[in-house]
Amino acid sequence: MLKYRKGLSDMPAYDVAERDWRIKLNANEAPTSLPPLVEERVMARLSRVAFNRYPNQEMEDIIAQVAENYSLSEEQIFFGNGSSEIIEKLFFAFGGARHTIVYPEPSFSMYKIYVKAADANGVPVGLEEDYSLDRERFVRAVKENKASLAVVCTPNNPTGNLIPLSDVEYIAQNIDCAFLVDEAYLEFAGEKESAVPLLAKYPHMIVARTFSKAYGLASARVGYMMADASIVEMIKKAFMPYHLNVLSLVTADVVYQMRDEFMPRIYMLRDECRRVAETLKAMPELTVYPSYTNFLLMKYAKAVELNEYLTERGIGMRSFGSAPRLENCLRISMGTREENDIWMKEVKRFIEEKR
Repeated sequence: MLKYRKGLSDMPAYDVAERDWRIKLNANEAPTSLPPLVEERVMARLSRVAFNRYPNQEMEDIIAQVAENYSLSEEQIFFGNGSSEIIEKLFFAFGGARHTIVYPEPSFSMYKIYVKAADANGVPVGLEEDYSLDRERFVRAVKENKASLAVVCTPNNPTGNLIPLSDVEYIAQNIDCAFLVDEAYLEFAGEKESAVPLLAKYPHMIVARTFSKAYGLASARVGYMMADASIVEMIKKAFMPYHLNVLSLVTADVVYQMRDEFMPRIYMLRDECRRVAETLKAMPELTVYPSYTNFLLMKYAKAVELNEYLTERGIGMRSFGSAPRLENCLRISMGTREENDIWMKEVKRFIEEKR
């Protein structure tokens, strides 16, 4: 008889099954691939890769770039397979029996899974009706549960809203456990909203970033953390040797060198998000929540039926069904302007037919 680890069968799975969508808007991906000049340089760099060697210098190169950009030491930065792996390793490092991890809800769905994988006690703190975070209630939950790790996501996924930087600092000031700020979508909100400058004041803070969203590198799986060197040194112990492959590291290195090439696309997606939101708000049946990201959260009484209608037409969105606090909600990644016009017409047609 096979003896699996206790509790494994009860763990939820993150569903990544896909189909051949006509318009794919369900995974918060960039709607287009790399800018042509960036792609050209990536390919040229990949042509010089020594495929017979393990990753080494490539990791040092990309770390040096990030360190210089944020005026941090190289010992304060570490890379992983997307910010998801960084977060999973942080949960592992600060989790374990009789350890508690506090996080907001609704937020990134993997937090709950990582808590279970880490054999930790998870304490979700419900967001307010408008999905804002009550900072005092969050701090109280951390203290009352003697948490070993507290996590916030800003801008938050799937709600799209931003936690004010003043609230992030308030939390940092009032807790003494490890404090992770998940900034997967920060580039869309703007660097002025980042918690990175707070790292110097609060050595228990950690910031996680990803290349998957604003830089469109979802396929390469590259993310990184910034924290006090002592935290980075401990978290590195949770990673396997050579955990990030050379192809991803080299690609990320070129992309980061040429990150200014992505700014027009980031601005375009932000503008498109605003345009789409205003168009949808003209339909009184819909509630559209403010977003500082490349996606929108929309609430509609017949959301499940609408999602089925769109799926039949090859349009993929993220439906939350009856998930707590996300009942009848759809999360929609921004596609190209043409794609957005197509799916909005389908949504309008469906709503008018159901009136």
